[in-house]
Amino acid sequence: MEYFSDELTNLISELSRLPGIGKKSAQRMAFYLINLPVDRVEKLTSTILDARKNIRYCKTCLCLTDSEECPICGNPKRDHSTVMVVESTQDMVAYERVGQYNGVYHVLHGAISPALHIGPNDIKLKELISRLDGSVKEVILATNSSVEGEATAMMVKNYVRAVGDVRCTRIASGVPVGGDLEYIDEVTLLRALEGRREI
Repeated sequence: MEYFSDELTNLISELSRLPGIGKKSAQRMAFYLINLPVDRVEKLTSTILDARKNIRYCKTCLCLTDSEECPICGNPKRDHSTVMVVESTQDMVAYERVGQYNGVYHVLHGAISPALHIGPNDIKLKELISRLDGSVKEVILATNSSVEGEATAMMVKNYVRAVGDVRCTRIASGVPVGGDLEYIDEVTLLRALEGRREI
């Protein structure tokens, strides 16, 4: 038996497609949106559309930005000879919250996972290798401490070593196995960064 009108059912269905949103959460969000003033809903929808149209990959590190180059890559005060490799833009933001890392980043947009048929060509690995033109002295592997993250770190290390004389380090313990970087506190991330080791 249908409880809601077609319009409301469609709204709930679309909201429930968002990650982490179940049917009950989608219903709550739908009722909240329906009760908002029309101008607030219009502002929300135009903001979502503008973001979708204007946000793209940074030409250097591939994080999400609304300009050709992100503020980190465009900052001449950052150490461009040190590149931290992360799985997602959220992981990059987690390290930026620490406030102690002064290098630049490279966002892979995923991790290698044979079970999900995700290989080296499905992440932004070629783009990282093309950045290793002699100006990069160290690559810090800051992938998650999951099976996929470890496999990705080993794969990246092999590619980096094949390029030439670039120091390759891995973030140290402090990041729990199976933990996602975006949910870890700043002190733990700082300890992991400071305790990185040669691999």
